[in-house]
Parts: sequence; structure tokens; C-alpha cells
Amino acid sequence: MGGFEAGQGSRRLRHFQPSRAHLNTLIAAAGADITARARWLVRNNGYAANAIESWAGNVVGDGIKPSSLIADADLKARVQRLWLDWTDDSDAEGFTDFYGQQRRAAREVFIAGEVFFRFRPRRPEDGLMVPLQLQMIPSEMLPLTRNEQLPGGNVIRQGIEFDRIGRRMAYHFLRRHPGDVTDPGLSGETVRVPASEVIHVIDPVDAGQLRGISRFAPGIVKLFLLDQYDDAELDRKKVAAMHALFITTPAPAEPFDVAESDEGGERTMDLQPGQIVMLEPGEEVQTSAPADVGQTYEPFQYRTLLQVSAALGIPYAYLSNDMLKANYSNSRLALLEFRRRIEAYQHSVMVWQICRRVWARWLDTAVMTGAIALPDYEQQRRTWLGCSWLPPKWDWVDPLKDARAEIEQIEAGLKSRTQALAERGYDADQVDAEIAADRARERQLGLSFGSASSDPTLLNDAQAAPADNQANVAAD
Repeated sequence: MGGFEAGQGSRRLRHFQPSRAHLNTLIAAAGADITARARWLVRNNGYAANAIESWAGNVVGDGIKPSSLIADADLKARVQRLWLDWTDDSDAEGFTDFYGQQRRAAREVFIAGEVFFRFRPRRPEDGLMVPLQLQMIPSEMLPLTRNEQLPGGNVIRQGIEFDRIGRRMAYHFLRRHPGDVTDPGLSGETVRVPASEVIHVIDPVDAGQLRGISRFAPGIVKLFLLDQYDDAELDRKKVAAMHALFITTPAPAEPFDVAESDEGGERTMDLQPGQIVMLEPGEEVQTSAPADVGQTYEPFQYRTLLQVSAALGIPYAYLSNDMLKANYSNSRLALLEFRRRIEAYQHSVMVWQICRRVWARWLDTAVMTGAIALPDYEQQRRTWLGCSWLPPKWDWVDPLKDARAEIEQIEAGLKSRTQALAERGYDADQVDAEIAADRARERQLGLSFGSASSDPTLLNDAQAAPADNQANVAAD
């Protein structure tokens, strides 16, 4: 009937017959292989390794940090100090702090499409500020092939247990990693962990998706083939560079006098600068003329890496570290687009799935164990849990122009200082308190910096401070 050409079986589309299976089915069939290949690329391919570091550095940086919305300034400061002390103890493995776990989570979700955190309550004698830790569990620990109907109506799908109305009730993790031969545990043995104790970090792309898929999936084939092509070119050039000259003779059975035999019996000749070699009659010298990579090598590499860049959602310059093709305008446009994607990911994945869950569980544990006292916590829990999460600040592309533009926006009432500081990853209350403390110290010591030198009140106070100090010394 015509209509959409994309839905017709014309000659050009005759062999374009994509699967109609749901994404869960496709992940169950190929998810493990895709994850294994993505991990291999990160370990062995420089572009893949650079892409993952760029992603984690921009998403997390030095950490997405909380700013409690508690109105009482003293109580808020106590909560913030307790949280900061606990972040050093959050990792059950002891390798990093909570913000380092955020970075590891961003890496894992990019590579494997998902990662799990398990809350680990601790005993008081463990000596933690708040008796709670987080254990990171890789995606391979939750078997994709575990599907069964349980007595009572619950069902397990790809290792996740659901009740009759589709709520997640538990996760059936393997006790040991299926690929870790150093773990003496029983292979295939699983343990049921309640869903309330698990954080499943995932960036779903389809409705109804249960498990994650690697962000490398659209670019794995091109990255791998490009890597093989580069290796073949490098090896070809290396082999060609090993041969400087070839000598041909009409009587190959008769060796020439200057030739020597190496350990393999091959005839070789060592040449010195300015050396004159007398050849036998009929012998000729031919230089090695290996074929060059050609003028298409660089454009081909560039175009292929652009496709990989688009597949991974990483700017070309961040993927390749190639700044030669970048100018101010296109770099700024690419950076702005990349930051929009990063901000969306920070909100929908990192903050919503990890930070909020951890903050709520941490504050519940802190109150229940007496680490901090919050009045009427059970009745006003939602109020006490109020918190803003501040991602790492973006560096300015043009600091002078960007700073002036932001100052004008604040002065015109288009944005507040609180908003501007939050965009840089700072808490406005903390910044104001630090500024007030700095100004007070400047007045006490008779110093003036920056805007203080143009403030008559601060100048008078600063000038009066030394005189007051001398009068006090004379009186003593």
C-alpha cells in the first residue's frame, strides 16, 4: 500500500529483518558476551580506556555531595560533619570513600550497563561513626539465566524476584563470581538478598527493561576492528622496516664474499656509513620500498572514531585526546551538549538511584544508633531527609566572559547566588559562613583583599584595628 518506505520489503531492505524480541530476551541471550567484550576493550584498547575515564570524571569528578535542607544551621552543620566522617568508612572493601564508590559505579554502569550496592549493617564494636557500609557487587554476580516460578505466586526473572503486582522483592546473587577461579566458594550457589538491602543502578533504555546493557554495545564492533586494523598496519610497518637492502644474483648457490650467515642460516650483510661494497658479476642491490599507509589512513581513522564517539556519547576530543581538529566554537558546542547529557544522567541515575537511597539509609541508621539526635524523627522523617545534591562544578571554557555573564545574571535577578553556587558544587550556607569568617579575620588582622579594599566600612575598620591594637599594648 506504500506509505512508510522503512516498513516495506523492497530490494534495499530485503535483508534488513531485525528481531522483534523484547530487550530482556536480547540481553538474556547476548548480555554476558557484550559485557565480557566491553571489559576486554577497556583493558586492552586505549580509546575505550580513555572514554570510560572521561565519562566517570565528568559524571562524578570528586563526588556528588549532599547539602542538607535542615533549617537549623547548627544542627545542619552537625549532620554534614557526621556525613563527611562516615564517607571515609562507607566502602566495605576499604579501597575508597563514598565518592570513590560513586566513580566506580559510573564506570561499571558504562561498561556493564548496571551495578549493585548492598547495604551492610555493622556492629557497634566495629568502631564506625555510623554502623553502615556499602558493598559493590558486579553485574555478573546476578545470573541472567535464573528464571523460575516460586510457590506463593512470586516469580524470578533474570535473577530478580517479583511479587504478584510486579514489585521487586529480592535479588538472588551468586556467592562467588562465575569467572573468579581464586574464590574457593561453591560455583553456582546463590543467596537471596531482600530488595530493601540492594541498590540496583541501571540506566534503562526500553520500557519494562530488567537488566542493564553496556553503553559500549553500539561501538564494540567498530572499536575492535579498528584496533585490529591499527595493529596490522603497525606490524606491517615494523616488518618492512627490518629490511634495508635486497641483493639479487643470477647464481644464488654461490655466496658473495661480504655475506655472513646468522643463526638461522640466512645470509645477511652489515652495512656501515660510507661503506663501499664490491659485488660479484651479475649481482644487484635493491632498496626496500614498503608501501606507505597512504593518504586515506588519517581520514579513515578520524571518520571511524567519530562514529565510535557518537555511539558512546563521548565527544571526539575526549575519546581520542586529539585537540588538533578542535577550535573554540565547535569545542564549546560539543562541551555544552555533553554537559546536558551528563546532567541528565547525574539526576536520573546517580542522584536518584544511589545518593538518595544511601542518604536515607544512613540518616535512619544514624538516628537509630544515637549518632545524632533529630527531634520527632519518625513523625517528620521526610522533612529531615530533605537534601540537595551538588554535582562537581564545570570548569569555564572562557573564565572571564563566563564569570561576567553570570554576575550580570545575578544582578539582573535572573538567578540567585545560591543557584550559582550550587551549579559549582558548593553549599551557599557554607560559602557565606566562610566569607563572613574571612572578613572577620581580615578586620582583626588589619588586612584587606579584593572587594574589601573598595568597601569604606571595611577599610575604616581595617585602619582602625592597628591603632586599637597599639592602644591596647600601651595600656598593658
